[in-house]
Amino acid sequence: MDMIICHNSALDHWRSHGNARIEASVRQRRKNLPEKFPSITEILDRMPVGLSYPIDLMVISKNAKWKSKVFRPHIYTRDVPEWSFISLGSGVYVSSPSFCFFQMAGELPLVKLIELGLELCGTYSLPVNNGKTLYGHPRLTNANSLKAFTIQMKGIKGQRKATGALRYIVDGSASPMETKLFMLLTLKYILGGYGLLAPKLNKRVDPRKATTKMSNKKYFVCDLFWPQANLAVEYDSDANHTGSDRINDDSKKRTSLESAGIKVITVTNQQIQSADEFDIVAKEIAKRLRKPLRNNDQKFKKAQRELRRQLGLQ
Repeated sequence: MDMIICHNSALDHWRSHGNARIEASVRQRRKNLPEKFPSITEILDRMPVGLSYPIDLMVISKNAKWKSKVFRPHIYTRDVPEWSFISLGSGVYVSSPSFCFFQMAGELPLVKLIELGLELCGTYSLPVNNGKTLYGHPRLTNANSLKAFTIQMKGIKGQRKATGALRYIVDGSASPMETKLFMLLTLKYILGGYGLLAPKLNKRVDPRKATTKMSNKKYFVCDLFWPQANLAVEYDSDANHTGSDRINDDSKKRTSLESAGIKVITVTNQQIQSADEFDIVAKEIAKRLRKPLRNNDQKFKKAQRELRRQLGLQ
């Protein structure tokens, strides 16, 4: 009997296999879901390695019988778009990253859904079962794919929240902290952000040849980049930017970019963690973008505290 893994379990699968290319899997054009859940023995025998119990499983029948600590049931009675599932072999399927994002719209508050979307469209994956964060893998999906899938789910619970989240989701985040930095700067005031225009994430910048000679590189990749303002914001990670060689490389990069007329603002982990310190950074970025801020009223301060709480910041 076919078995379809969905929701949190599907998310755990994609997070733990973030370094595997989805193109190597078989995308399924199925319209119908199983009528009933598989037996406990089948679940235990065929469940992919790395997932924790209970497993989220999906069927179509409201009459499906279930009572188990091994799986959580999800009943879905509507048609599903093509490419909603990806085969893992042996009759086991998993919700695609786009369908998984849509399913999580019913599980997560808006801020956490935005954070998840940026992760799925980025090149990192958060840890599963006390594992490690994965970095540098191909994107699991992209913002356009998420939007296209969500449009097809019109009228289905979760579509409105998913659509709202997609206003703030772009491709290219390379780390959890870059995602938090992006959200703090770009989410609208009511959500606790500064409402700034969204930058390009990890954008390739090609300065003039004369400036690249300073670092022997033909191009640079900027963490956050606003091309219309020639402004780059670099996240100075405590873990990744230590050691004399790395510090020297960062210095050459900043010098080369600024010689090309690109203003570089460096943001540290300490500044992101502190609301007061980050406010100074945000005002400097807003000044460069010629964006007036409305961040002194109590409603904003309350929303900002809640945003920072959900992002795990002070």
